[in-house]
Amino acid sequence: MSAIDKIKGGIGNNKKSLDNKPLLDDNVAINVEHLSMEFKITKDKIDTLKEYVIRTIKRNKKEKEKVRVLDDISFKVYKGDKLGILGFNGAGKSTLLKILAGIYEPTYGKIEINGKVAPLLELSAGFDKNYTGKNNIYLNGAFLSMEKEFLDEKYDEIVEFSELGEYINYPVKNYSSGMRAKLGFSIATLIEPDILIVDEILSVGDIKFRKKSSKKINELMAEGVTVLLVSHSINQVRKICDKCIWIDNGKIVMEGEVNEVCDAYVANADGKKKKKKKKKKKKKE
Repeated sequence: MSAIDKIKGGIGNNKKSLDNKPLLDDNVAINVEHLSMEFKITKDKIDTLKEYVIRTIKRNKKEKEKVRVLDDISFKVYKGDKLGILGFNGAGKSTLLKILAGIYEPTYGKIEINGKVAPLLELSAGFDKNYTGKNNIYLNGAFLSMEKEFLDEKYDEIVEFSELGEYINYPVKNYSSGMRAKLGFSIATLIEPDILIVDEILSVGDIKFRKKSSKKINELMAEGVTVLLVSHSINQVRKICDKCIWIDNGKIVMEGEVNEVCDAYVANADGKKKKKKKKKKKKKE
């Protein structure tokens, strides 16, 4: 069996793993076991194709190093849970969400997802800037496993919610970042998901659209949708979530009730700030 054993719900509701065995518990929305993610990076600074070819021929390129971003992570999310994911920059939070959304393939581990997933991550990712907004609705929808017939039926609804009007027929390269985010949000929230994956996008577009997008997310959560939220706003995590995971250096440091984890995370952050101030004082002296 492959080191990676992963399933995703997509538009269809898939409750079985690759070996056709049911999930351990039908109340589980997401099951993650011993998940690890490695990236290969190089410290070589090669600016031109010529330099790349020469160094390849001479065989003096530096070997790529493996960097483990997530290290043996395991947890379960039950249906209806609102799970916050905390961590400092570079902890591995966004990488974890991208794996769960199917954007990255993990290096090792097992993932089981029970239900339809709506990933609200990099909202304009997957857009072809040379295509019109209309073309990109179908392109982006295909990435989210949406059928053409479904998109045909919902097309007017997407355009109306995105507030793009006649600009939907313009190439996306002419859109502002806010316009692209609006379109991405309108497509991603089109389905009625069982699982909502959110990464720092609760302030999409202008003030008017922010209220609209926040209302949409609140409506989805009120319907009992399972939520995974990454945010640097502790208040936002406390307000939305009931459970929390704290990740540091690719490992789970703590998981449990949201306020307990948030309190521990804030205390740790405050401790690091004090240490930095002491080091600065010593340097000045």
